[in-house]
Amino acid sequence: MKIRLNVEGKDLTATLIDSQTSRDFLALLPLTLTMNDLFGREKFVHLPRALSEGGRRTRTYEVGEVAYWSPNRDVAIFYRQDGPEIPEPGLIVMGKIEAGVEGLNVPGSVKVTIQPASE
Repeated sequence: MKIRLNVEGKDLTATLIDSQTSRDFLALLPLTLTMNDLFGREKFVHLPRALSEGGRRTRTYEVGEVAYWSPNRDVAIFYRQDGPEIPEPGLIVMGKIEAGVEGLNVPGSVKVTIQPASE
């Protein structure tokens, strides 16, 4: 499953893992949202509703990962590694951006449109 993200006019593609969480996220699309910056390492946004928690949890992340933080119904995209582990209950990784994630490494918020991509 692939999604396309348009970040301030630049297109990025992510491949999603086949999990219940990812399928639930895909069902919300298309969405246009303002993603806020957190810790100079990720952009995140509150979703309009909670997603299934049917994916594997982890307390670590890699640059480019698209992940779900269930306590706040947030989706996060990591653009920089800063080392610290994610607190409990951890993230549910939904997929990874294939190229261009550095486009999120800008100060402040960014407007993002997320939609299914034709494969």
